[in-house]
Amino acid sequence: MALPESFVSQLTGLFASPAAENPTGAIVEAAYRHAGLNARYVTCEVGPAGLEAAVRGAVAMGWAGFHCSLPHKIAVVKHLDELAQAAELIGAVNCVVIRDGRLIGENTDGQGFLTSLRATVEPKGQRIVILGAGGAARAIAFELALAGAGHILIVSRRREVGEGLARDLRERTSTDASAAHWHTPFAVPADTQILINATSVGLFPDVGAKPEIDYSTVAAQMIVADIIPNPPRTAFLNEVEARGCEVIDGLGMLVNQAVIAIRSWNGIEADAQVMRETLTEIFG
Repeated sequence: MALPESFVSQLTGLFASPAAENPTGAIVEAAYRHAGLNARYVTCEVGPAGLEAAVRGAVAMGWAGFHCSLPHKIAVVKHLDELAQAAELIGAVNCVVIRDGRLIGENTDGQGFLTSLRATVEPKGQRIVILGAGGAARAIAFELALAGAGHILIVSRRREVGEGLARDLRERTSTDASAAHWHTPFAVPADTQILINATSVGLFPDVGAKPEIDYSTVAAQMIVADIIPNPPRTAFLNEVEARGCEVIDGLGMLVNQAVIAIRSWNGIEADAQVMRETLTEIFG
């Protein structure tokens, strides 16, 4: 059977076909249907030993590209021909574009967050606190640094990881950065302008969980974002919104990273509203 004119996939270490387990696939398919595009997005289960063969197979079968989820985001780099600036800085790839047989690695997670944030505030010159120092926090931190953030504070329970990320930001970008060890309820500095939860705390099914911070130090003038899409309205966002903060949910990051990927794969502007509505139906 002939492939659609544009075929993309997700190479994942876990089989994730239900929409709630693979929301990116669901929203990409919804965007394709809405655009009337002859394209498909499927999930492929690929073990670490088969990653190289899967990447070569994607080129051989004429795919437009693919997403990479854990545990492949770092391992896939050595199988690619080129890295975009952000992916090279971050050291991880979540999206691969295939052009003329060449594999180009992107990291769209941070770009998706930045697009979502910019709908509310421009990060240039802002003092930003990021809770967490994992893969998502790293991607977001570098995109904010490239966008000209004034200062980025990384708050991490793993002291050496947080300090390492702050050091990488200082050495590889023009943005100043520092780290704080998260071993007690974290007091948010009074001069913070943007506060971001880049941890998995509050993700379904632990919907009542909140990052361990001193909420009395969260001021009403702060803009607060959460990267968690499920549930869209986390306990963390409810808490800070009650304190007068303007909040940004995690749906925007998930939608925008997919919009960026579709643009790279297919050369079209996907309808972000259709994709967001699809996520709302999935997550409630």
